[in-house]
Amino acid sequence: MTTKKRTTAVGVFADRAHAQQAVAELKRAGFRDDQIGVVTQKHDEKTAEKGTKAAEGAGIGAAAGAGVGALWALGIAAAIFPPLGVVAGGTLMAVLASAGAGAAVAGLVGALVGLGVPEDEATYYEGEIKAGRTLVTVAAGSRYDEAVAILRQFGGYDMTTRAESASASKTGVTTAGAGQKVQLAEEHLRATKTPVQTGEVRVRKEVVTETKTIDVPVEREEVVIERHPVAGGRSTAGIREGEEVRIPVREERVHVGKESVVKEEVTVGKRKVQETEHVSGTVRKEELKVEREGDVTVSRKDKTK
Repeated sequence: MTTKKRTTAVGVFADRAHAQQAVAELKRAGFRDDQIGVVTQKHDEKTAEKGTKAAEGAGIGAAAGAGVGALWALGIAAAIFPPLGVVAGGTLMAVLASAGAGAAVAGLVGALVGLGVPEDEATYYEGEIKAGRTLVTVAAGSRYDEAVAILRQFGGYDMTTRAESASASKTGVTTAGAGQKVQLAEEHLRATKTPVQTGEVRVRKEVVTETKTIDVPVEREEVVIERHPVAGGRSTAGIREGEEVRIPVREERVHVGKESVVKEEVTVGKRKVQETEHVSGTVRKEELKVEREGDVTVSRKDKTK
């Protein structure tokens, strides 16, 4: 025998404020208005009138109180059903207003059965609403588990979890049996690293003109005339006018030329440098507090060390 998978999530809330928070979270998670249903008990005509006007002007902000107006200010249309004594919104309003609302069982039970809620559970939820609590339904389809998790996050419970949820919502205390374990959690800092560009280095060449002087040794010729007296010698050539001797005189001239030579090489690269940065943050942790009432002896065995 196969069990039919549930598609409609149900949450009962002890107060409208938590129901309002759950509906807001459902909408943030992507659930549409036509998937969410809300029903709560109508208190008086003044409150109901506020609820109707809030539905007409969906821009009204969520009020601090637990009135109907604050609940419907989320943008879910609401309507009053005097025979049932309730104010319903969203999907449940549409089902109650339809002609076939009481096809299975009259009134609210029929509306819930129409959404796929078993009849015995629907009867239980009707009793919870009459007791002053608020009911939120979600036609979640394949996202059933996600919708249930959101409803439970804000204190919503169903028929199967009513005992522990109702007790916790009233007193904040869960009754533990002998040997039951309580887990203590704490937050740890987890640092992640992301590479970011902090600067840029550009390497390029520039041509710079400067004057340089070098010494070049050169040679040149000079004419040296030496005169030596001669005594008693007889000239064989006689005396002639205009006789001359030509001696060429040379010297080295310097011609300046330029050539490019490599004087050095520059290697450009990157290297990783390890540094340590100190980061800090605020974390929370859970500590165990033992409170005694009456004549109770508590024996502690610390196994954490």
